[in-house]
Amino acid sequence: MRAQPKPEPEPPPKAIRVAGILVAAQGVLGVGFAGYLVVYLVTLAGAAALGIRAVLGEAAMFLLIGVGLLAVGLGLLRGRAWARTPAIVTQLLSLPAVYSLLGPSHQVVVGVLAGLVVLTALLSLLSEPARVWAADLDEARRRR
Repeated sequence: MRAQPKPEPEPPPKAIRVAGILVAAQGVLGVGFAGYLVVYLVTLAGAAALGIRAVLGEAAMFLLIGVGLLAVGLGLLRGRAWARTPAIVTQLLSLPAVYSLLGPSHQVVVGVLAGLVVLTALLSLLSEPARVWAADLDEARRRR
């Protein structure tokens, strides 16, 4: 007797896919910035000013955060319900950084761009289609 193939899971709604792309892009930027810091250290342009340990520590932090965001973004794109909560928390934690760019740092252009990305991802994750999608997945798990 042959085993029946499992049905293909329904793709996530557009709002979840948009959020997945934005969160994954944030992860790529984090990993890229970590790489930039290492290149900066290797060229010794910043080693004397900042110290080798400080630069390596900062690079490791951005690498860890970037890889985590990339995993969460890919999880959203693949329709994994577990990825929604860390993505929401990450976007909420990014709001003070956006405020800092707009206010005290006076980097308005970067702050507006970052704010658009963060708010678009957050509102996509909190939208009605995303909420219904996540609730349907929870209901389907309860029936098992």
